[in-house]
Amino acid sequence: MPDLTTDVPRPKRVTKRRAETRQRLLDAAGETFAEEGFGRSTVEQVCERAGYTRGAFYSNFTSLDELFLAMWEQRSALMLDGIRGALADAAAQPASLTLETAIERVLAAIPVDDAWYRITAEFTAHALRNPVLKRVMAAREDAILRTILPIVEDALATTGRRITDHEALGRALVAVHDGTAVQVLMEPENEAVRQARLRLFVTVVSSYSSTDTDRR
Repeated sequence: MPDLTTDVPRPKRVTKRRAETRQRLLDAAGETFAEEGFGRSTVEQVCERAGYTRGAFYSNFTSLDELFLAMWEQRSALMLDGIRGALADAAAQPASLTLETAIERVLAAIPVDDAWYRITAEFTAHALRNPVLKRVMAAREDAILRTILPIVEDALATTGRRITDHEALGRALVAVHDGTAVQVLMEPENEAVRQARLRLFVTVVSSYSSTDTDRR
């Protein structure tokens, strides 16, 4: 397996056709992984669904592992854009912005997707058996957190709060998201579960942040 601990070199110039091919492979992989399970999916299945040959696949990705990581990176970027947009909209009305409303807006921007959860859960189990992949996933989780925390910090400042322990808050947010996402997926129509998710996030953020009043 290729060394995934470093970024995979990308062509200096990505043509429109190449970008379209790559995106079709990513879309086909998402559908295949969701239906078949990551461990049972093959390059051939992804290619057949996308309408390409193995040559097209290997000109864009070296393995299904690399393809999944590209999917993860793409979805993470969309999630971050959604969070930024949600908080920017909230900041435009600072008079009505509270900690709870800010978190509510952020959670609305983070999709809890059944298919994606199954894919990531299966890939995580796969990565736990592979030391290289495990390090890659841990590094990418850290990178996402390093991107999210400054956004959260700016939003908290708007509500008059500041983070007291960045690392602890980051890890707590991941743990709360992962745990409550399962509950939401198990009971998608249960509004009480979603409200409990919101309250738990508010409690965690409150625990790892403080106000000027708290610091006096």
